Amino acid sequence: MERVVGLFVLIGTLLLVAGFGYYIYHTAQRKGWFLAKAKYYTTTDTASGLKVGDPVKLWGFEIGKVTRIDTLPDGELFNVYLEFEVREPYFGYIWSGGSFAKVASDGFLGHRAIEVTRGNNYIPTFITWDVNEVTPRDALAGGDLTNKMWAETVIAPKSDHKLAAPPYSPTADSLKAIMAAGVQKVRLADRRSSHKNITYVWEQRSESYQPLTSTNSVYWLPPDEAPAITERLEGVISSVQGALPVILNMTNQLRDILASTAALTSNANHFIAETTPLMSNATVLTANLRDPNGSLGQWLIPADIHANLMTTLTNANGTLTNATTTLASANTNLVAIMTKLNEPMAGLSMMISNLNAQVSVNTNLVTDISTLLVDVDDMIQGLKRHWLFRSAFKTKPTNHPPASSRSPKSFQSPKGRTR
Repeated sequence: MERVVGLFVLIGTLLLVAGFGYYIYHTAQRKGWFLAKAKYYTTTDTASGLKVGDPVKLWGFEIGKVTRIDTLPDGELFNVYLEFEVREPYFGYIWSGGSFAKVASDGFLGHRAIEVTRGNNYIPTFITWDVNEVTPRDALAGGDLTNKMWAETVIAPKSDHKLAAPPYSPTADSLKAIMAAGVQKVRLADRRSSHKNITYVWEQRSESYQPLTSTNSVYWLPPDEAPAITERLEGVISSVQGALPVILNMTNQLRDILASTAALTSNANHFIAETTPLMSNATVLTANLRDPNGSLGQWLIPADIHANLMTTLTNANGTLTNATTTLASANTNLVAIMTKLNEPMAGLSMMISNLNAQVSVNTNLVTDISTLLVDVDDMIQGLKRHWLFRSAFKTKPTNHPPASSRSPKSFQSPKGRTR
């Protein structure tokens, strides 16, 4: 019986130890005790709401924890030193450019948390790969360039021109260009040689991956700090306290305005009661204005004047219609007359044209006609002075005195009178 009891106790003890070991292993695996961890630090103005052991998050996932909170020496830009660690593989998303340590509020009790943001240049801050230094010719002869990455920024010795840089993989063309530029050796990281621990860290100053040592094991991330919720609440309370006298003054003014509004409403009710008969008369008046038989036009123009006006307008319309008809007839007759005058005018134009042609041909015709007219005029003047034809040419009397001329000698009549 003692042996059975001892065996039972031994089996129970072994089961207890195995269960405890499984719990420790599961806890270590869950918390990443066996994974590689990268150390980072940032700086803030205050450590309010933060404590050692607080989780560090990326995209809402818990990727590490805060390991140290301390003060910075006097004269630094910030006041608090925050150090935290990020386990594998999440530190591969924290890149040398664009990654920040954002310290923001987490909850409504003043607690704050650190959340790391992803970078934008694809250069990991820590790597677990091997970095080899080879000549460009050996790298070109080794092949399998797709699984390798530049471990440094390659600069041309003479021109300071950037020839290659991470996170890109080397190519045959880039290696040939590096050989042509005179670069003797290059450093390449092999992605296939992954280790359990961190091997290299990116150094911003030299733009290359350097072996991990105790002096460069902590990488700095720029801070992006938001004020703690307690500070914001204190600011809100201070603003409310400063605005409270103004609010009280506004409530007093509002009370006075409400009292004035009540009095104004009472006066308005009294005014409405007094103006009710006037509104009734206005209602009747507007009803008459809306009725065509009692509208404003009927008031201004009585019925008899309206009838006479309509008759006058009708007569004027008839007169205008007749005048329009007459003008249309006159226009038609005028068109007919002008049409009939076209032929005589055409004949006259032809006669004038012929006469012009005759005159143009006979240049002495006008002179002969003028001479003929002068001779005819002399003949008529002679006939006027002949005693036989004198009575045939009767001249019209004029008020002008006869022209002074020397009269013929007077002769004595038989009776002694001068004629």
